[in-house]
Amino acid sequence: MLAHPTLDRLNTMGLTGMAKAFNELAANAEAEQLSHGEWLALLLDREWSWRYDRKLGARLRFAKLRHQAAPEDVDYRGERGLDRALFIKLIAGDWIDAHDNLAICGPSGVGKSWLACALGHKACRDDRSVLYQRVPRLFANLALARGDGRYARLQRTLGRVQLLILDDWGLEPLNDQARHDLLEILEDRYGRRSTIITSQLPVSAWHDVIGNPTYADAILDRLIHNAHRIDLTGESLRRKQAQKA
Repeated sequence: MLAHPTLDRLNTMGLTGMAKAFNELAANAEAEQLSHGEWLALLLDREWSWRYDRKLGARLRFAKLRHQAAPEDVDYRGERGLDRALFIKLIAGDWIDAHDNLAICGPSGVGKSWLACALGHKACRDDRSVLYQRVPRLFANLALARGDGRYARLQRTLGRVQLLILDDWGLEPLNDQARHDLLEILEDRYGRRSTIITSQLPVSAWHDVIGNPTYADAILDRLIHNAHRIDLTGESLRRKQAQKA
């Protein structure tokens, strides 16, 4: 078999996964027992896996998730009010296809950000674009972008990503510019994309955080009326881990 010319052609055509699999099979004496169809199936499977892993890696790098969380690692045993049936349903991702939102509320340390990142990781695995943003830093970046000409491009990115995670919402009241920026983001996303927002405050307190009643009504109408909700309770998991240590 002309192994080297075949490998060269596979690499030239960008079929890197197939090339690696071909090289391994050619060096494996047991592979001679495989039929042509089995050879081809193995090569195609390796190529698909290689492309999927590369695309997933790119999506995760773009997402910049705060935690390396995966839905398989979620702990449902802790006493924090996490509805297992609801979260498993959210993991499936149909709510993202429906362009719904998700609000995760609860005291500090109960795992809000971790759960949001786990859903973000699953969305990346499902070939969806994801972007994680801490709300205080997001508004600071938007203010800087307005001054250096990146504002429109950043707003387009925030509007187009299929799943936007807004973490640590409500740590401080919004000023006029932040209210405007948030409304523009949610207006671009409403009915087209999904947003996860995490907060230490209950949804009933969000109106006061926004401040301006007119803006508050407009923002919450686009964010909450089609949102699934997870309300967590209990002690800080960080404190429990520290006590165990």
